[in-house]
Amino acid sequence: MRSLPRLLLTGFVAVALAAPVASQRPDDQIQPKSVELQHQGKALLNAGKLEQAEDALETALAVDPRNRWAFVDLARVAEKQHLFGKAIRMTNKALALEPNDPDAIAVQGEAMVEMGATARAQANLQKLQGICTKGCPQIAQLSAAITRGPTVASATAPAVPKKN
Repeated sequence: MRSLPRLLLTGFVAVALAAPVASQRPDDQIQPKSVELQHQGKALLNAGKLEQAEDALETALAVDPRNRWAFVDLARVAEKQHLFGKAIRMTNKALALEPNDPDAIAVQGEAMVEMGATARAQANLQKLQGICTKGCPQIAQLSAAITRGPTVASATAPAVPKKN
């Protein structure tokens, strides 16, 4: 069952690569089906259905690989699954499409904090502060994550046995 979305993804990628370049649409025109699937994935994420959300978001990207919001939401799913490296990879893909995407920068910074890369998260915060001159919620979101520090690493660290 989990392989079905991957199989669909492979098929969609093959079709997308076979399409002539002349018929490609500009980056700001995302396929409506991709946007619809991305919204479904986000709703599933908010409902805590992570596997289903991941499947919907991967399918959204198969329909249109320029849907950077699907990459960001997929990164959020990865964070909930404690897959912080994957979250960073997904936000890198979103940032390749739009380097100044505040959501991607903030989510990436949060994943970096969880991995212990606080200095890199600080760099993301500074970038956000440069982008959002009038302020934006992503600044507060990332600032809070940096202040809080890694939550998963400390909670899942193995206990060191006491020597008698």
